[in-house]
Amino acid sequence: MTTQQVSVGGQTIDAGKKQTFRFACSETYHDDTLEIPVTVINGESEGPCVFLTAAVHGDELNGVKIIQEVADHYEPEDLHGALVCLHVLNVPGFLAQQRYIPIYDEDLNRSFPGNTRGTMAKRLANTIYEEFISKCDLGLDFHTSTRNRTTMYHVRADMRDPDVERLARAFGTSVILDGEGSRGTLRSVACRDGIPTVTVEMGRAHRFQTAHLDRALHCVASVLAEHEVLPDRPVSWPGWTRVVARDGEKTWVRAETGGLVEMEWGPHPLVEDGEPLFTISDHFKNDVEVIRAPSTGLVVGVLENAVAYPGHPLCHFVSVDEETTDVIRNDIERGVFDVYREGGFQWPEPRWYTEHERESDSERGGRNDERK
Repeated sequence: MTTQQVSVGGQTIDAGKKQTFRFACSETYHDDTLEIPVTVINGESEGPCVFLTAAVHGDELNGVKIIQEVADHYEPEDLHGALVCLHVLNVPGFLAQQRYIPIYDEDLNRSFPGNTRGTMAKRLANTIYEEFISKCDLGLDFHTSTRNRTTMYHVRADMRDPDVERLARAFGTSVILDGEGSRGTLRSVACRDGIPTVTVEMGRAHRFQTAHLDRALHCVASVLAEHEVLPDRPVSWPGWTRVVARDGEKTWVRAETGGLVEMEWGPHPLVEDGEPLFTISDHFKNDVEVIRAPSTGLVVGVLENAVAYPGHPLCHFVSVDEETTDVIRNDIERGVFDVYREGGFQWPEPRWYTEHERESDSERGGRNDERK
């Protein structure tokens, strides 16, 4: 909890102050300093310290824009607590517009908590973690899909942890993928150390996508409202929520043959059991493979490259139950998914609690109950 000061990255920010600075995190082989842009907004009132991080993979730009807008939007008088905004984590990857740290292709998001005597990625991860993450109370880590893929707007969270579950639900996405995260990821290490953290996934690498950005700014505000950093704001509710279990309910659908790939699903994300998802053909259309949905469910992430090798992942698929399917079908009939595929996995605008809705929800057992 913040009191009078926030001390991160060698800087001390008093209550009621907003400060931007560049933190020297490492150096290049040309002896140039690598610097992380940082914004700290320390509220006038006491509350939790929340970190927001982006570009742990250097080509994932949606989060960079989100943090720029969050850092610009909020002022100390708005907050009960503090925001620590780390605009770009993987600075060398960002400068090269590459996913990994260049030259040795090290994945920064498999390197936490790092160590001071390891590789470049390990040292950078250790510096980030010790100087910033370890000093916060909870966090949001923004990602996109990798190159040649796009992903639905969703959250990944360890739903066995009540504090993480609270954070994930407050962010207000319809789809939550349950899991503790791979070893060395920022969120898995932070959660292990008692700092509730979720990964936010949205869209494509190498670009800003307005639909995702607008939605994410609402969802950040929702998290801050839930944790009373913005005590007078409402918490968002997306209309329906599907928590996908760790095993059996999500899978990567893969190509069995190589060839030219055409998408058959869409424009909305819901597909029925056995419905064609993709066709793969050779140059002469003599051999055609039809890839079908393994069950009724949602296309969460999808290959954008039009060619595939055998075994290549074509889409990340999530099964849904009949009750959730009926809710999604109702949204489809109302036209909210009309530009889903063409728009890069856009999602409906969040619906906001009114005071009456929040009171009604409390009567149903609290807003942390699972809604389908």
